Amino acid sequence: MKNFANLIKTLDSSNKTSVKVEALTEYFKNASDTDKVWTIAILSHRRPPRPVNTTLLRLWANELAQIPLWLFEESYHIVGDLAETIALIIPAGENHFEKSLSEFVEEIIELKKKSDEEKREYLHENWLTLNYYERFVFTKLITGSFRIGVSQKLMTRALSKATRVDEDVLAYKLMGDWNPQKISFQELVIDEKNSDYLSKPYPFFLAYPVEGDVQNLGNPEDWIVEHKWDGIRSQTIFREGEIYIWSRGEELVTDKYPEIQELKAIIPDGTVIDGEILPFLNGEIGTFNDLQTRIGRKNVSASVLKKSPIIIRAYDLLEWQGEDIRNLPLIERRKLLEELFLKLDKNLPIQLSQRFSFNSWEQIGEERMKSREMKSEGLMLKHKLSTYQVGRKKGDWWKWKVEPLSIDAVLTYAMRGHGRRSNLFTDYTFALWQNNENGERELVTFAKAYSGLTDAEFRMVDDFIKKNTLERFGPVRSVTPKLVFEIGFEGISFSNRHKSGVATRFPRILRWRTDKKIDEANSIDDLKSMIV
Repeated sequence: MKNFANLIKTLDSSNKTSVKVEALTEYFKNASDTDKVWTIAILSHRRPPRPVNTTLLRLWANELAQIPLWLFEESYHIVGDLAETIALIIPAGENHFEKSLSEFVEEIIELKKKSDEEKREYLHENWLTLNYYERFVFTKLITGSFRIGVSQKLMTRALSKATRVDEDVLAYKLMGDWNPQKISFQELVIDEKNSDYLSKPYPFFLAYPVEGDVQNLGNPEDWIVEHKWDGIRSQTIFREGEIYIWSRGEELVTDKYPEIQELKAIIPDGTVIDGEILPFLNGEIGTFNDLQTRIGRKNVSASVLKKSPIIIRAYDLLEWQGEDIRNLPLIERRKLLEELFLKLDKNLPIQLSQRFSFNSWEQIGEERMKSREMKSEGLMLKHKLSTYQVGRKKGDWWKWKVEPLSIDAVLTYAMRGHGRRSNLFTDYTFALWQNNENGERELVTFAKAYSGLTDAEFRMVDDFIKKNTLERFGPVRSVTPKLVFEIGFEGISFSNRHKSGVATRFPRILRWRTDKKIDEANSIDDLKSMIV
């Protein structure tokens, strides 16, 4: 654990990629094989299930700290991270013992089965025998919210340097359904077995947002244009008579979409299709909010299938007749994909995403303006000669999204931020006007946002909040309604789950409207009128 804690300390204290890669490389060269496997698992979001809820963690940590609970809670909201708060307030013990990362993780997994009293004793014992950073990391493992500024791509680069296994091969091997409790480092990273690759997807190729004038990309005839659909990016794999569906988040989601099973008998083995899972009711693309009724469900009933059907919009072909064709130019991969779809029934739950070719950027811009009407987020621009690469690379694939929708709203609630903003109120709730049953105007909350202002503006709003607090609800403060902000968002749909009756997608602050009074803010009806 000491070595892993020192690694996390280094990763957490530097913004330099070279420093992080070097630290990870040295760690992977020297750690035990079991610790390496668990480190890979933790940094690629395969954490053990949380054995203790945060309420009990706070109570038990407070017992050891021997401070009033209100002081613990205030400290927590100032620090902004529960594990860091616990690590700071618990005094260091005199005893110390050394256990490996893998030993701790195995104990944490077993802890879930134990009684609350056994859990309490285990936590107290370890909190008192670990130093500050070890205690922080240990508690992070308990909470399951282990987020450090290390991408899987960066970790893979370091692992490649330590093992001399090709980086792309490693990226491929680390995707898939592997269990850190059952697999060895040799099996996971070093060994080559054909059976390991049966269900595994390829690393996804991601696009960068268009920077500056789109015409800087050169000749428009060099680019394939298609709409950027707002769903779940996926790879659908057909191998040896089976079908596997992977999300971009590296989650195997085959069982979530049983309607796709019928494709097993239709699409030939040795085929991998890159595409987007989209809601598709009555022959029309729905909203991401419609898709959320399918996300996270353990059991997909017949009624859910009927109410929230889906399709896959196919973008690209990554494997054909059992051969990896990612190094072929996109235009050739696309022709193969189109030839496949010529043989498919039009009523299957998979469709080809339409591609466009234009001879001017003005024509491409006109197509972009149709995006909301098409239920898309904008356009994808892909160079015709581009290969299918790994991760986010500049140059060949760009996303040109439509400008966000926007509306003027009133700040009504605030909560402290996290990290470097933990001493400021930077997480805001916004409201719009609506007439109540008595015909009186009232403010109704509709969205939360925490980005878009400068540091100076955040400090000015924080000062206003502290001087104009009406009520306190734990970490949340209600605020005198006086400040107006322009809120931007990517999409909007009706929703029964929200008090406003509307759900917005990716809300953020566009600007502080110091020129407006709250009476000039928009209404819920204004918001609903934006729904296409």
